[in-house]
Amino acid sequence: MKKNKLDKAYWENRYKANETGWNIGYASPPIKEYIEQLKDKSVSILIPGAGNSFEAELLWNKGFTNTYVLDIAKQPLINLKKRVENFPSEQLLHQNFFELDQTFDLIIEQTFFCALSPNLRKQYVEKMFQLLKPNGKLAGLLFDFPLTESGPPFGGSLNEYETIFSKYFKIKTLERSTNSIKERQGKELFFIFERL
Repeated sequence: MKKNKLDKAYWENRYKANETGWNIGYASPPIKEYIEQLKDKSVSILIPGAGNSFEAELLWNKGFTNTYVLDIAKQPLINLKKRVENFPSEQLLHQNFFELDQTFDLIIEQTFFCALSPNLRKQYVEKMFQLLKPNGKLAGLLFDFPLTESGPPFGGSLNEYETIFSKYFKIKTLERSTNSIKERQGKELFFIFERL
């Protein structure tokens, strides 16, 4: 089976060709609902592999000005800056997630985990642990459908997530999302993990 090389050029080309089927054009309802209940506007937030990041736009418009967006491709960062002109350029991180050296109170997961090659999952969990401050939270959505060799997106299961995350995180919530968009109903798990 032919494997895609999921590198910077691959993602840049997907954005330039507008091959972004995961892009729904607004903040995903389960994440929007989570953001709506956040109270402390001073928290530092990271959205890695953020793509066009409508979640970051929502956060910014709600006064969460300590929000950072990271993507290996430059085009989605340009797209966000066009929509939210006053979003600080220094908070648009055009780099490899695994090379980031900052810490945050909250990291929002939205289609990033499933876009990485499955052989990077253990490394992803370890990096999330490093990027979060003590008691920091990783929250968002994970896909719940059989892991495939073709992707992205690559699937996964509740049992797999429990196994790989529980070494570094307290699993506060991990359950089927009840308010996913129609195309993803029954295929998403909403989660909140707290750094140990």
